[in-house]
Amino acid sequence: MEENKAITFYTYPSCTSCRKTKAWLKKNDIDFGERHLFRETPSSSELKQILSLTTEGIDEILATRSQTFKQLKIDVNELTFTEMVELLTREPKLLRRPIITDGTKLVVGYNPSALRNISQKKQRLSIAN
Repeated sequence: MEENKAITFYTYPSCTSCRKTKAWLKKNDIDFGERHLFRETPSSSELKQILSLTTEGIDEILATRSQTFKQLKIDVNELTFTEMVELLTREPKLLRRPIITDGTKLVVGYNPSALRNISQKKQRLSIAN
C-alpha cells in the first residue's frame, strides 16, 4: 500500500462502483492513493492484509458473479488459503471492486456509510496530530 496515503483505493476505471466511490472520496475531500487492480495487482502480502480485515473471509472479496469466476470451474472451498491468495494474485478479475482500506478497516464495493466510517477515523487522526 502507498505509504504517503492513509487510504488505498484499489480500482478499475470502467467499473461503475469504482467511479461512484472515487467521486464520493473526492467530494468528501478524502486523500487516497489509487491503485489500478489489474495493472498494480495487490501482492500476496497485501491480499493477506486485506483478508485479515474482512468479516466474511474470502467471500467478502471474491467476485463470484464475474465471468472469470464462472470460467474457472473450480470449487474454491477445495483450495487452501495459500492457493486462494495465489489465484487472486494471478487473476485479479476475481476480486470484487472497488476495495478501499486504511490498513485497519476495509470497504468492498460502493458503500457510502462504510466510507464515512473510514474517512471519520482518518479525520480524527489528523486532528489529533
